[in-house]
Amino acid sequence: MRARLAIGDFSRMTHLSVKALRHYHDVGLLTPAAIDPSSGYRFYEPGQVPIAQVIRRFRDLGMPLDQIREVLQAPDADARNRVIVAHMQRMESQLAATQAVVASLRSLLERPPAPIEVEHRPVGPVRALAVSGQIAMPDLGTWLPAAQRELDAALAAAGVPAAGPRAALYSAELFQLDAGAIVAYVPVTAEVAASGRMAMLEIPPAELAVAVHQGTLADLDQTYGALGTYVAEREIGVDGPIREHYLVSEFDTDDESRHVTEVCWPIFQTTPSS
Repeated sequence: MRARLAIGDFSRMTHLSVKALRHYHDVGLLTPAAIDPSSGYRFYEPGQVPIAQVIRRFRDLGMPLDQIREVLQAPDADARNRVIVAHMQRMESQLAATQAVVASLRSLLERPPAPIEVEHRPVGPVRALAVSGQIAMPDLGTWLPAAQRELDAALAAAGVPAAGPRAALYSAELFQLDAGAIVAYVPVTAEVAASGRMAMLEIPPAELAVAVHQGTLADLDQTYGALGTYVAEREIGVDGPIREHYLVSEFDTDDESRHVTEVCWPIFQTTPSS
């Protein structure tokens, strides 16, 4: 007769809580070997201990339950390893992002902010191929690069060169409410047949206070803060979306220290019209 382990004993043997074991059963990740039909008590077998230990280690690594299920149900080692490697790559990306935030925090605590140079720049209307959306601010890091790749692919397919750097418009609501409208766009000099969520748009003219941000986007709020202070002290701000121009980005180099972003704050006209 095979040994049966009550859920409490199985919990102690695997360091998985009873609550977690019940949840894993409910979602089909780790099914008990037997369930008493009258009491509903769950029982496990010693052979399930290694599986539970694997699950616990993957959970310690932050792997979602659906991906753990893929690992456990993988038909062969290659399929299993693909899931594991993909998760490790996500962890490496998260680690790099955490290190960038730590470096940014250390910079804030240890060094005074560098003086900022601001240019007043009038810009005329810009014809552009664009992707518009309503997003939550936490989704920006995935939404924007995906939209930019779509735009690049559409321009390449149409044989139309970009007439300026990749750019984006950010609504005030996106900052104030953590969700709002965004427009990713690329200036063009010729019409491009729009498809899917892409469209030809005219980006309206504006007078802008422009500051250049060099380096990782983890520090971009420092440039925003300095530029916003400059505008507020001179009482020249007007309603309108913030613009960002991506002069050097992840599409050009993996070295974030070389990234260059222009932050453009709308202001009332200070530059004499020609």
